[in-house]
Amino acid sequence: MNWASLRLSPGDDAPIYRQLSENLADWIRAGKLPDGSKLPPTRELAGLLGLNRTTVSAAYQALENEGFLKAHVGRGSFVCAPTRSTAFDWDDKLRSAAPERGAILWPPDAASINFASSRPDPAVFPLEAVRRAAEKELRERGAAILQLGAAEGYPPLREWLSAEMRRSGIAGPGDELLVTSGCQQALDLIAKTLSPPGETVFLEDPVYPGARDLFLNAGVELRGIPVGPAGLSIAELERELARRQPRLLLVTPSFQNPTGSTLTLEARRELLRVAARFGVAIVENDVYAGLRCRGPEIPALKSLDRDGRVIYLSSFSKVAFPGLRVGWCVAPRAVARRLTAAKQLADLHTDQLSQAVLYRLAAGGALAEHHRAVVRHGARRLEAAVAACRSEMPAGVAFAPPDGGMHLWIELPPGLDATELLARARDEKVLFVPGRFFAVSRPHHNALRLSFAGLAPEKIRRGVAALGRLIRAQAAAPARAAEEGIPALV
Repeated sequence: MNWASLRLSPGDDAPIYRQLSENLADWIRAGKLPDGSKLPPTRELAGLLGLNRTTVSAAYQALENEGFLKAHVGRGSFVCAPTRSTAFDWDDKLRSAAPERGAILWPPDAASINFASSRPDPAVFPLEAVRRAAEKELRERGAAILQLGAAEGYPPLREWLSAEMRRSGIAGPGDELLVTSGCQQALDLIAKTLSPPGETVFLEDPVYPGARDLFLNAGVELRGIPVGPAGLSIAELERELARRQPRLLLVTPSFQNPTGSTLTLEARRELLRVAARFGVAIVENDVYAGLRCRGPEIPALKSLDRDGRVIYLSSFSKVAFPGLRVGWCVAPRAVARRLTAAKQLADLHTDQLSQAVLYRLAAGGALAEHHRAVVRHGARRLEAAVAACRSEMPAGVAFAPPDGGMHLWIELPPGLDATELLARARDEKVLFVPGRFFAVSRPHHNALRLSFAGLAPEKIRRGVAALGRLIRAQAAAPARAAEEGIPALV
């Protein structure tokens, strides 16, 4: 086989690993690589093509994800030629659909130190309290709970949440509350209702990819506003607002994902002043505020809002149970009712049993107790992550310790690439998310997110120590970056 005839163009927009995987897929479809034939080992093909081995590994992984290869441990990678089928051609129908933007997925090894997963530690879950709440709810209200419910949410939970939002100053007299399937559904409803195709939406940059991709798939033009250690750059926001008028600004003022940064009280007030000057609506994602480990609480933007321009979103996903998918939205009455109408079209109503269980836990005090446990556990993990970074990361690595949340944003020395670092880290069973997966208007190639909330302190220390060694090695002998798949992003 003449491997040198593979068409690879370093100056092309597509990364080299993707060009290689597509070329090999074309050869498999054309029969040049027959079904069952063995591909060269990654090191051998890298030498033949003059590439880094991690680039070839990434290409093989992409082919395996797409069903063109089957890897056998100790034996190598073998071609799985697609069989011709007379089945309905869905590929043709999907060709004009919104692009698939999600990252390639691969399952982390059970022994991995997984900094990629932004989830609470399941060891903290009060499973017995949840079981008792579910049993009691089904015993007392089972028939009603298993029926269709109100689109706005399970009434007892909605009333409890509304009271909590009024007590904290977040919900005012003109606001209504809607229970949603996590913050993600609330963002989806907002995109459908308030940001028609062709409009401009401002996002933080870097930002949670689930928000970015949702608005992109809605046909919205996005503009990223830089986020630094002190949160969203108000000065840059003001400059961008002078150039264009966005439909919305989406901001996470507390422990932002992925940077962990928090806006000060004065910065929040200044943000509201700038938004009022330019007539901008704000969507506040406050899902991480309940994970503060130290320092005084800072009021939500919504509680500082005096002219009704802020839509407030939060969720139990980070402070309690992500699997129950219960979030909420507080918005001016007219907006809340439009969002409720859109929600009813999408799902009629969210799962009442999950909401009823959460209400039982909240009303009985178990939810508050669990929340305190989550914060205590989070504080120990945050302390371990910050201490490890300070002691193990080499000179030139920058990070700003947050006062809570789930994430540390690490910036590598100039010239280093986080995707190349991930390729090396995977060999040591350490996983993280490269910064480019959070990009809006800037690439963030030299940054990465470490999510520490779901890891024991000892694992955090070992994982950061391994990364520190790898960064030193990468600085000593930089290599061509290879794009890698990552676990699901949250």
